[in-house]
Amino acid sequence: MTSITRDPLLAIAKGVLYFLMAVMALGVVACLVAAPCLWIFQDLVSAEVAKEAPGFPMSEALIALSLLLLLVAAMLGMLFRIFQLLKRIVDTVGEGDPFVPENASRLTRMAWLTLAVQVVTFPMGGIGMYIYNITEPIRDADDHFTIDSGLDANGLLLMLILFILARVFRKGSEMRADLEGTV
Repeated sequence: MTSITRDPLLAIAKGVLYFLMAVMALGVVACLVAAPCLWIFQDLVSAEVAKEAPGFPMSEALIALSLLLLLVAAMLGMLFRIFQLLKRIVDTVGEGDPFVPENASRLTRMAWLTLAVQVVTFPMGGIGMYIYNITEPIRDADDHFTIDSGLDANGLLLMLILFILARVFRKGSEMRADLEGTV
């Protein structure tokens, strides 16, 4: 197959994907560093919170924040993997040979990871609401926020599109193999 090395769209896509992968990796590292730091500096944080809200359930808050950070790290790790798989697909397009069986497998993995990202938002939303509720004594009465968690229609649509594209790529690679077998 011929190489498409000078396509500006592919170059932009690779650049964006490298950037997104770097941001996701940085986020994973930050969350994985922050979670134990909450416990290492527990006494300092507890002393400051005790000044503002005596009797605040600091140990419960630390557990909730630690779990939330670990779930965020897991979600960011899954997003990193999605972008990594997409970059590999873009690489095969640049090489001029996108209809390879491995791309169908990559798209299928991306679809499952998209579903996993959707599922991880459920406990993240619950933990977020728990943290909001227990911080009532130390926040202003007029502070309000919403938490959107659960299945997102856009995420589900993306998952469906990825599964369909995986089948298209699988069928395309089969058809190409059949055509090469007849030549």
